[in-house]
Amino acid sequence: MRISTLSIGDELICGEVVDTNAAHIAGILLEHGLHVRRHVTVGDVEMDIGTALNELAAQCDALIVTGGLGPTFDDLTAQAAAHATGRRLMVNEEAREHIRRYMAGRRALAAGPPSDKQVMIPAKSTLIPNPKGTASGFHLIHKGCFVFFLPGVPAEMEVMLRETILPFLLERVPHKKSVLGTYLNVFGLSEPEVDARLNGAVAHCSCLGLSICVTFPWVRVTLRAEADTEAAARASLQEAVDMVRERLGEHVYSEGTETMDETVAALLRKSGLTLALAESCTGGMISQRITAIPGSSAYFLAGAVTYSNASKERQLGVPAALLVDKGAVSAECAEAMAQGVRRAAGSDLGLAVTGIAGPDGGSPEKPVGTVYISLATPSGCRTERFLFGRSREEIRIMTAWTALDWLRRYLGEAG
Repeated sequence: MRISTLSIGDELICGEVVDTNAAHIAGILLEHGLHVRRHVTVGDVEMDIGTALNELAAQCDALIVTGGLGPTFDDLTAQAAAHATGRRLMVNEEAREHIRRYMAGRRALAAGPPSDKQVMIPAKSTLIPNPKGTASGFHLIHKGCFVFFLPGVPAEMEVMLRETILPFLLERVPHKKSVLGTYLNVFGLSEPEVDARLNGAVAHCSCLGLSICVTFPWVRVTLRAEADTEAAARASLQEAVDMVRERLGEHVYSEGTETMDETVAALLRKSGLTLALAESCTGGMISQRITAIPGSSAYFLAGAVTYSNASKERQLGVPAALLVDKGAVSAECAEAMAQGVRRAAGSDLGLAVTGIAGPDGGSPEKPVGTVYISLATPSGCRTERFLFGRSREEIRIMTAWTALDWLRRYLGEAG
């Protein structure tokens, strides 16, 4: 079945609001083996709405339209649909009764009389119930295409899609495929490097799909399998996951929606080890991410934001002579910070970061973006220099992510 979406609203065209409806519709339909072929967006202009309706209806078996069913002057979808399909726009008593019932128990909404605009529906349309709002949706057939009109409010749109439109479409697809998908989240490789390693990974099987998306600072690999049965799709998907994991190795930090923070938290809980942090250039970003996970008090003992040299001396015991000789941004200082916070907190692990986030403060020997990370463990201390480019914020984000990734890898190897 050829399915498209049409999103309506000036706020979408102008970039004031991100169109999440199209993505949600595509995702929900795909869960049930239905593919969306096109997403189209137009503003609140009747001629543009009508043109898009006619063009998409001629090309599709089903079209899902969202937005423009409200009570204000710029809500033109019902009017545009009536004109584009050659129908009269007329009062729908069922829609009026829905608004009356919906507002009866909601005094705040009933402060004024309901707008007649939301009861004006194209003739020969079937209403789509809206349990979460006043705007009724409606369904009609145009150019042989099933066209569904839904409000743009995401909560209203989604329940109407699931309860009415999805069952309607599934009844009309006799041989539905089972579609399963997952994500593999990758850190430490650029998009071209991921692409090179995965080149041809799923070419042997037409039922497998693979795509790569950058969401700074990580890369997401999406895998999707389609088969006649769920068991066959699941087997193909697992084969693809295993293949991608083999090619990307330790750079894969999680599967599905699990974040880097959640991955590190799970490993810390499993290991039974405790952690303390000493941060300079990140200003507490790493501590914030660690403590954002519920239950972090079981393994996180302390976090010190030692921005000045004096605080590094006083709180972490970094020798003044070392700061004068090597500088606060140095391998020696990072190591002293990691060992100092581990000692002060009495933790198993001490993690420290120090660097130049800019935009000022760099030099030819230590340009902006220079960062040292050090991890003190019961068996020793590992320290490394990095050069993270771009803006101050991106340098800080990359530092935090890299530090967390160090923890992930160390805890994974420690078993």
